Amino acid sequence: MNANKNFLKAALALAVLALPFLPMVDDYVVHVAVLVMVYAVLAMGLNVLPGFCNLLDLGYVGFYGIGAYTAGILSLNHDVSFWIIVPGAVALGALCGVLRGAPTLRLSGDYFAIVTFGFTELVVLFLTNEIWLTRGPLGMPGIPPVALSLEWLGIDWRYDFFNEMPYYYLGLGMTALVYVVMGRIEDSRLGRAWLAIKEDPLAAASCGIDLMAYKTVAFAFSAGVGALAGCFMAQWSMFLSPDVFKFWESFLVLCMIVLGGLGNIKGAVAGAVVLVALGEILRVVLPKFGLPTETRFLVYGLIMILIMRFMPGGFFPTIAATSKKSRLILDLKARLEAGRAG
Repeated sequence: MNANKNFLKAALALAVLALPFLPMVDDYVVHVAVLVMVYAVLAMGLNVLPGFCNLLDLGYVGFYGIGAYTAGILSLNHDVSFWIIVPGAVALGALCGVLRGAPTLRLSGDYFAIVTFGFTELVVLFLTNEIWLTRGPLGMPGIPPVALSLEWLGIDWRYDFFNEMPYYYLGLGMTALVYVVMGRIEDSRLGRAWLAIKEDPLAAASCGIDLMAYKTVAFAFSAGVGALAGCFMAQWSMFLSPDVFKFWESFLVLCMIVLGGLGNIKGAVAGAVVLVALGEILRVVLPKFGLPTETRFLVYGLIMILIMRFMPGGFFPTIAATSKKSRLILDLKARLEAGRAG
């Protein structure tokens, strides 16, 4: 059984690596694949809050915009290399996550969601009105592409990413890195603390888990991942506009993690693949049946309803009764009850 799983994983990995070279795969397909990776990173980053900490975040796209405009401004106006911008954008996104999270640490449920929604609107208003910095509604065209250079070693060699293939492999590396880091965190003390907070904050606090500290780390990490995706997107698309970072983007990413399964890293990736690919497939297929392109929104919504009707837990539902994470929660509750009884 394990051998079959390993074989399937290896085959899938080879197929993903060879995708740009497969027959019938053109630049459009590779472009969609890169878009899937951007949303997969966003979904994995957002999954930290509702999936691991039970905090409904409706303003995640704000960090996406912060990372994107940081990359756009620094690369276009100051000619800073993408490889230097990335850690700076991630750090700025994490800082903004902490600044947004600090005043809302004691909020939960609808109140927390409303605050996060207001944060997105604030970011969009800033990007739209601060024309001196962001060019506002005019957008920011002409962002230079990612480049590899050995000039810092004294070697006159430079390669600019002017087509989809190098961005495909760069995006693949970014997605794999976030996936591995998320997997390591999930099995670490930090991930178990987040899960304990999600299941029962009172039991977690009674067992010595600092709710404020762990939530702050969750805000920072989630925001940093969102800024990373924005940084990549800015230099891939080479154009930015405030309209890209409105509330509906946050809602779309939230749909991805709900569809894939809250609290599941594989589910976040699967949700991004399904929702992004499904929209593009419907755009191509429906006109062949004589239906207008706009019909895809109706079909898209119908498919979503059917999936959630028959798979309410998503593609990868978390089975609390058998997971090792749930055993941690049961142990925490048992210790709390023992303390009360004593």
